[in-house]
Amino acid sequence: MKRYKSVIFDLDGTLMDTLEDLHLSANYALRHFSLPERNIDEVCSFVGNGVRKLMERAVPSNFPLERMDEVMSVFRTHYAAHCRDHSAPYQGIPQMLSSLSKEYVRMAIVSNKPDKEVKCLNDEFFASFISVALGENEQAGIPKKPSPEMLLEAMRQLESTPSETLYVGDSDVDIQTAHNAGVDCASVTWGFRSEHFLLEHGASLIVRQPDELLAVLR
Repeated sequence: MKRYKSVIFDLDGTLMDTLEDLHLSANYALRHFSLPERNIDEVCSFVGNGVRKLMERAVPSNFPLERMDEVMSVFRTHYAAHCRDHSAPYQGIPQMLSSLSKEYVRMAIVSNKPDKEVKCLNDEFFASFISVALGENEQAGIPKKPSPEMLLEAMRQLESTPSETLYVGDSDVDIQTAHNAGVDCASVTWGFRSEHFLLEHGASLIVRQPDELLAVLR
């Protein structure tokens, strides 16, 4: 009998390398307001808490907060048009998802990326395996991670329970989200945070290659 019947994935840094498109859209917005641009390592350190927090971290510390809505409008428009330019699944991810599907594992995505872009990327890359894809949608009353609400909503749609669900992510936000939802968490090392960082932030299960996840579920 499988240990877990459902697997819920983070998107950025877990299923897909989306960093370059986030970096380019962030710098497009910064240039639009004649603000200093950020290098890709800085943008990598800013991701994980949603795109608004990404841009709040990217602008200078003295940037007027009352103008952040303008910045976000420029960023969101550019990113919506360019979120697929360079983003792609990590090596081994499609094969891993195919194997899980053949074992009748139920799968979903939850992400702090905007809901429209999450669904767009899922439709293009993972629709054969994943039907439930949830992104940032606080207008619908579902707060961002590390609130457990998005993860709980995905479990409701999968008709899954916490005890039979594994959450897979690449960040401290994902570790905390799983904890808040009462769900086991697997932390991957190929994403936006190092293994050392993940262990320092409470990771209890480390996965270094996508195919290692198959053994965890058996």
